[in-house]
Amino acid sequence: MSMKIRLARGGSKKRPHYSIVASDSRMPRDGRFIEKLGTYNPLLAKDSEDRVKMNLERVQYWLSQGAQPTDRIARMLEAAGIAAKKTRNNPKQAEPGKKAKARAEEKAKKAAAATAE
Repeated sequence: MSMKIRLARGGSKKRPHYSIVASDSRMPRDGRFIEKLGTYNPLLAKDSEDRVKMNLERVQYWLSQGAQPTDRIARMLEAAGIAAKKTRNNPKQAEPGKKAKARAEEKAKKAAAATAE
């Protein structure tokens, strides 16, 4: 059975509240889980202590049992000092889209035509 440490959404519409859970990867996001490991409230300020609460001993236990954290949980574990920081590389993130590139080319052509005259 492949285990995941992930977020299970709760709360009402536009007022999310998440539980950090250990569950079988085949279960649905808000479905059955094995153990609740903590909570995450994204509506609180980023420097608030109540934003992320985790039972670190149980998280360590599940990681030792082979549970894989999701991307968001991995970032939370890095912030808590449990997991080693991973280097991330997204070279396309800063690249403008097709329309923005086309506008920039048009603008460059107009500027070149204006300087040529």
